[in-house]
Order: sequence, then C-alpha cells, then structure tokens
Amino acid sequence: MKDLFIKTNQQREWIDKLQSLEETFKNNSAKIDEESSFPHEHIQTLRDIGFTKVTLPKEYGGEGLNVYETIALQETLGSFDGSTALSIAWTLLTVGELFENKYWEPTKLTAFASEVDKGAIINRSVSEAATGSPIRGGRPGTQAVREGNKWVINGRKSYTSASPELDYFLTSAWIEEKEKVGFFLIHKDTEGLSIDETWDVIAMRGTGSHDLVLENVVVDESDLVELPTYNTGFKLNGWLLLIPATYLGIAQAARDYALRFANTHSPNSIQGTIASLPNVQSLLGEIELELANARFTLYGAAQAYVELKQKENAGYELSEEDGTIIVNAVNTAKHVVTNAAINVVDKAMRVVGAKSLQRQNPLQRYYRDVRAGLHNPPMDDLTIKKLAEFALKQDENKNQNKGDQ
Repeated sequence: MKDLFIKTNQQREWIDKLQSLEETFKNNSAKIDEESSFPHEHIQTLRDIGFTKVTLPKEYGGEGLNVYETIALQETLGSFDGSTALSIAWTLLTVGELFENKYWEPTKLTAFASEVDKGAIINRSVSEAATGSPIRGGRPGTQAVREGNKWVINGRKSYTSASPELDYFLTSAWIEEKEKVGFFLIHKDTEGLSIDETWDVIAMRGTGSHDLVLENVVVDESDLVELPTYNTGFKLNGWLLLIPATYLGIAQAARDYALRFANTHSPNSIQGTIASLPNVQSLLGEIELELANARFTLYGAAQAYVELKQKENAGYELSEEDGTIIVNAVNTAKHVVTNAAINVVDKAMRVVGAKSLQRQNPLQRYYRDVRAGLHNPPMDDLTIKKLAEFALKQDENKNQNKGDQ
C-alpha cells in the first residue's frame, strides 16, 4: 500500500538506503526498550548516511525533500524502531520548518545550515511541567533576561526528545521586556546547560526525552532567533506530520508480524494455518482497512500542505481560512493515524493471541509505543474542538452572507 504514495526516484532511493538498516535496527530495538537506553549508534548511522539532512534544502547542501516525500521515509524507519524514528523525526521536522519558512535572519540560517550539513541535530525545547503542552498556549516559566548584549536564561524543559544526542536546543523562554515568548538557539556545550535524566516511561523508552536544565545560561544577542507572532501552537506547520508517520510505521510492523504469524501458525486443532480461519481473516482485513484510511488521510494532508505552500511561494496570498483548513487537515491526520495505529496493533495482538503478551514478542512493545502518539501535540480533544469551531463559523458566515444578499 505504501508504494502508492512513493512519487519520486529520490524517495525510492532513500527508502532503499533505509532498508539496508532494517535488520540491525530491529535487532537492537528490544534491548533499547528493555534498558530504556538511547540509540546512539542508530543516530550516528543516520548521520553517516546523510539522513539527518534530508529536509535541508539543496542550496544548503541537503536533499531538499518536502514533507510529503519525507513521510514515506519516516514511516519506513518507524517500522524498524519507534524510538529511533521518533527521536530523529523532531530534527527532520524542525529543519524542514525553519528553512521552508526562513524564520531566522539569513546569515544565522546559513551558518546553522552548515552545521546541519555536517550532521548536527536539533529539537525544539518547549514543554514544561507547569504549562503542559505548549499548543494550549501556556506561558513558559523559563525566563530570558538581557544583560548588556547577552541573554541569561534560566528554566527547565521537559520531554526534550533525543536530548542525549542533540547538538542544538531551540528553546522557548519568556522575555519580560518584550512581553513575548522567544526562541533561543543554544549549543549543547554551553555552560549552565545540563540534562536531567528523568525519562522513565512505558512507551518510546529509548527516545531520551529527559529534562533540559538551564542555569544562568548565557547566549549572544543574535541567538534570539525567533519572536513568534502567534499566541498558541496553532500555526501552519505540515512538518508535524512526520510524527504520526512514525506511529504508522510501527502499525505497519505490527501488521507484518500478524500476517507472518497467521500464515505460519498451525495448531493441531485445525488443518493448515490460522490464516484460513474466518475470524482471523476478518481481523487482518480490518487491519488493512485501518492502514489504508490512515495513509490516505496522512498523505492527503501532506499533499494539500505542499500544494498550498507552492501557491504561497508563487505569490498567492494565504487567507486565514486557507490556513485554518490546512491546520485542521494536519491535525485531523495526526488524530486519524494515531488512533488507527492503536487499533492496528490491538487487532494484530488478537490475531497472535496470548503469545503477543510475551516480553520477547515485539507486539507488546508496539502496543506500548503507539499509545505515546496520543500525547504528542495536538491532543485529540483539541483537534475535535477546533474542527467543531471552524464548522460552526463557516455555517454562521454562510448564513450571514445569505442575509446580506
């Protein structure tokens, strides 16, 4: 099914590159999960093959893949090891978003591009224990205070995925003098920056999503790279689709396992394998349907986003309604894919039965890992709320226009 959405030779070449890593990554995934260890070797391998810069534009030395093209790669990687895929997804989407929108001053962006070209990885550090998900609009407790031509930053960030390996932290902080949230680019070796290893969870155990601690961290004035004008996380960012793509990859791995099991498991109570049983075929058919629905939603949202950005780059003036429609499409895709992935793994476990609960069986890991998607932004309730609000507003505007005629 995924082959339907591979449109370019570049996509296919990169999927082939990743396929060469499948056996190694899959063989390591159980140990990563069991030990809750960060997959340093996997990330280094991805650096070595240039995967960490696939979303860097070609003019800066990258591969220049757009979000649609990258989804298939991320889905492939997710089917090998969820923790590795989710960890690197944040770098790919951050780089893609930064350079697509050119958020930073040009010389700063060019200098950072040379770091990415050399393999540097990055993630935004935004979540805090007191504010919860930043998409709900809470003001960060992390503070940045100007001292001369420097900024002094103090605070603690949670859920900083890939923190053991990150080279840069794009960190949000409240700037009192500006009465705004700003983003600071902070290198891992900056004095006062440390990682508190707090990540102890049952899902995505190898993502190293520890706390980032900032104690009197001093950065240059130029390291204040972004002063966003939006108030919440509801902005036009289709690159976030790389996150549900990761969970779709895990669901695909669960599906593949269930199919192989059905075609080979032959209890002595029946002739042949369980693949011939109607209830097993029903579950497998439902899995295929879930995956098809998820893929058409995910790739459809990505294609709509890419096309809208192309129109915008060609001079089309994006309306507020245009933006809201695409934001809702991206959020809907995240909702549909994440919940489909949960359903797929559940059905795969029903096919396999009690064996799926054995600790050496990958299905129990897939079951835990896909549930982490529920807690990546945006959460389901917020997506549904925004869909309802937009539908109600459209209806109201429609009837107002009728009344004005």
